[in-house]
Amino acid sequence: MRQLLAALFIAIGTSFAFAHGPTPQKVEEKVTIAASPEAIWAVIGDFANLAAWHPLVVNCTGTGGNGAGAERSIELKDGGRIAEGLDEYDAAGHAYSYRLAKENVEALPVSSYSATLSVRSEGGSSEVVWKASFYRADTGNYPAEGRDDAAATEAMKAFFRAGLDNLEQLTEARQ
Repeated sequence: MRQLLAALFIAIGTSFAFAHGPTPQKVEEKVTIAASPEAIWAVIGDFANLAAWHPLVVNCTGTGGNGAGAERSIELKDGGRIAEGLDEYDAAGHAYSYRLAKENVEALPVSSYSATLSVRSEGGSSEVVWKASFYRADTGNYPAEGRDDAAATEAMKAFFRAGLDNLEQLTEARQ
């Protein structure tokens, strides 16, 4: 009987080790642009002006300017909508941090994220870094395909990459 109970406790104990929720995922995309940080910041520095430089965004409206607590509503080319809130804004340091304010897993297969967009001088050029920490859309133990870590990571990378590549073209064309 003791052996049976011991085996039962071991089986139950190890089953909990395999049942866990999602872990935070991270992406970081970079681009080096032949322009000054000030020239790049003039394009990306307005939190509510994402549509001016991101090719996947057709409309972006905001409230609260560029202060902490500001919000923006993003309409994507595919019809999806994303609501984000500004957490930190550093014009002198050419950086801002924001988060997903309202989950919309149909627009992006993530349940939450926080991200930072920054520009720094890199010799005669500038490096733009866009990074985020996020959780997949399906936060259960066995996520559905398309709502798992891989889908979330792919979507975030693709969104950041499209923005950075277009920013590079726009900014260098102005030089």
